[in-house]
Amino acid sequence: MSDTTAIEFKNVSRVFSVKQEKLVAEVKAVDNVSLEIRDGEFFSLLGPSGSGKTTSLRMIAGFDRPTSGQILLYGQDVSNLPPYQRDVNTVFQDYALFPHMTVGENVGYGLVIKKIAKSEIQKRVDDMLDLVQLVGFSGRKPAQLSGGQRQRVALARALINHPKVLLLDEPLGALDLKLRQQMQIELKAIQQRVGITFIFVTHDQEEALTMSDRIAVFSQGRIEQVGTPSEIYEHPSTQFVAGFVGVSNLIVGEIAKRITGSESKFSIRPEKIRLGLAGDQPEADTFTADGRVRDVIYLGLYTRYLVELDGGGDLVVVEQNLKTTSMDVMKAKNQQVRLFWKKEHVSYLGD
Repeated sequence: MSDTTAIEFKNVSRVFSVKQEKLVAEVKAVDNVSLEIRDGEFFSLLGPSGSGKTTSLRMIAGFDRPTSGQILLYGQDVSNLPPYQRDVNTVFQDYALFPHMTVGENVGYGLVIKKIAKSEIQKRVDDMLDLVQLVGFSGRKPAQLSGGQRQRVALARALINHPKVLLLDEPLGALDLKLRQQMQIELKAIQQRVGITFIFVTHDQEEALTMSDRIAVFSQGRIEQVGTPSEIYEHPSTQFVAGFVGVSNLIVGEIAKRITGSESKFSIRPEKIRLGLAGDQPEADTFTADGRVRDVIYLGLYTRYLVELDGGGDLVVVEQNLKTTSMDVMKAKNQQVRLFWKKEHVSYLGD
């Protein structure tokens, strides 16, 4: 990854006109977004449906154009260029493979269109199939492949043209959980080997945290926060980010004041909280709260405790089951406890 800017959004908005009965309403799918993505970066656009992430990707690809603002590709304004004049390729969730072509023909299709010599096409197809671990699959048809294998073919077809930027529109969404987790690791490894900029759209927080160098979290057409996975998770800057990326306890008002001395809104991750006995004394630089364990949910790898705080409010606490069994953890139900967490793990939030 270099300091060169691969993609830049300058105050980009995309407005759609939506007809509702006899009225036409304007909907801002992307609302005044400014963003820089670095060369060689694995960058994820993360957010729920309708947050603006896919529209942003489509504008980079040239399938859609901004209503206002500029999109720069390595310093060139491409806002109004058609897709074929942009040095980017896109991988879609449905793979978009040609069913009548073999794997090799699908992968090499872009080079055939460019009228590259057959010998060069064959060499580059072989190289791509090696990259995506599909050596020996060149003669098969897409229908003879698994979902994960078809995804690799789509990836090879997109990479064979050596684009400056590869766009990935929820490409793992159709795979089952185990295969999706495997492909996350493989996709990141491929990106590191080829060294080009990957821009990945997903609504899956785990995917974004697993693969990304940096993440932009979208909500209602705007970017809530941009940062590394650890920055986004450990230090969410808004209430939306704290709630959308992972699980977080949100504390406000009187409950916050009892704990910290201030009514300022803050969040604390469940795994950062330690469950102690009532009356245990805190260490330095630690917040505490007293309560009763209202419910215990044993999940094998870890246990989730729901603690009803004295004076009102609930906190979720998660502890790994390093030495305990289900019988041990269930004994905590209805017990009075004291909760502890380091002050450094608190994130004070904006709106």
